[in-house]
Amino acid sequence: MYHLVPTLYYQKTCAENIWLAEEQEIRRHVVLTKPYSLEDEKDSEHTAANVIRRILSLLKNVRPGSDLTNFQLPPQLNLPKSQLQCYGEMIYSFGGHDLLGECSRRDLPIERLKSVVAWNISKLRPVLFGQAPYNPVLGETHHVSSGHINVLIEQVSHHPPVSALQATHEEENIDVMWVQHFIPKFRGAYVELEVKGKRVMKLQSRKETYDMNQPRLVIRLVPVPRADWAGKMKIKCPETDLEAELHLVSDSFIERFRGSNNRAVKGKISESSSGSKLYDIFGHWDRTISAKSLKTGEVEVIYNANGSISGLKPPTVNNLKEVMENESAMVWSEVSEGILNKDWERAREAKKAVEDRQRESLKQREASGESWVPKHFSVVRNGKDWDCTPLQPTVPRAPLVITEAHEEIMN
Repeated sequence: MYHLVPTLYYQKTCAENIWLAEEQEIRRHVVLTKPYSLEDEKDSEHTAANVIRRILSLLKNVRPGSDLTNFQLPPQLNLPKSQLQCYGEMIYSFGGHDLLGECSRRDLPIERLKSVVAWNISKLRPVLFGQAPYNPVLGETHHVSSGHINVLIEQVSHHPPVSALQATHEEENIDVMWVQHFIPKFRGAYVELEVKGKRVMKLQSRKETYDMNQPRLVIRLVPVPRADWAGKMKIKCPETDLEAELHLVSDSFIERFRGSNNRAVKGKISESSSGSKLYDIFGHWDRTISAKSLKTGEVEVIYNANGSISGLKPPTVNNLKEVMENESAMVWSEVSEGILNKDWERAREAKKAVEDRQRESLKQREASGESWVPKHFSVVRNGKDWDCTPLQPTVPRAPLVITEAHEEIMN
């Protein structure tokens, strides 16, 4: 039995791929995810007809106490996946453009900062209505390799939900670390998710460190369901005395009612000590981002979403025996297969079984007076914040890899 973790993917295509893999006895490369494309979002625009159909679908299929596996929205919006896998895609999915490596390859400090800005923008993925990742399991991991990039994520706390991420770029000697802690706040017509924790990128070859915060996620319920990133992002490098400040502009009510896709970004690059502004940053995080030099007036495109989001290479498993027992692909495999086969009862039972095991494990730890100790990170609670330090300097290669061998299966 293959253990698959689905993402935004048509059910029919997924099922056919499973049967094809079994018939051909393909054991060397098992596809775990489907690339996200901007075309997927265009196909699911929130037109009046689509919204009405989704609302009717919810009313028809969701009962009090039901979980998300009972939703029968359009197929591309109906396949949850591991929350940690969603986080991992922020690092290893770059559509063939090594944006992370570019952060170190540039010769001038100002050019490196512009690359760090572009890499940060690339982490902002469109969030589609109806997509609902599985709540992470305490101790769950996601370990994947993509080219020269290795990523390791661990769920280090469940109450509150905190995940820690470490990534290394072998060729450019780059380390990325961050800790994520979501705090939801209900605002009436929308839900605001504040993302606590910071990102730290270390360019070891350049001896530079970039501290970065994260924007908040705003999930609006009316007039049409949608989710967008908003707020401020700040990137600072003390070694070069440079910083960037980006403001993700939220749509107005009228624009949202018209279905406008604003997602605008405005910002600047400046010297930290003097405050002197060097560049104006502007554009849309789901299209292009440009930088205008205030000295020469020259404008250049520093980020193109089509090159970063479209055509992402999905990770595959070379050998299922090498995958860790607490790997997302293993934890949620039965749930995923139930959804792929439209066997909702099986999916619900499998999801309940995972949750029951977690509750039982928690009960046993409480009875014995034991506390959870993360396997890959040293975790310290600092007031309302969390500090997570990797236990090993670099991330080892993973059995979950990005390869070209999936192409014949995907096609």
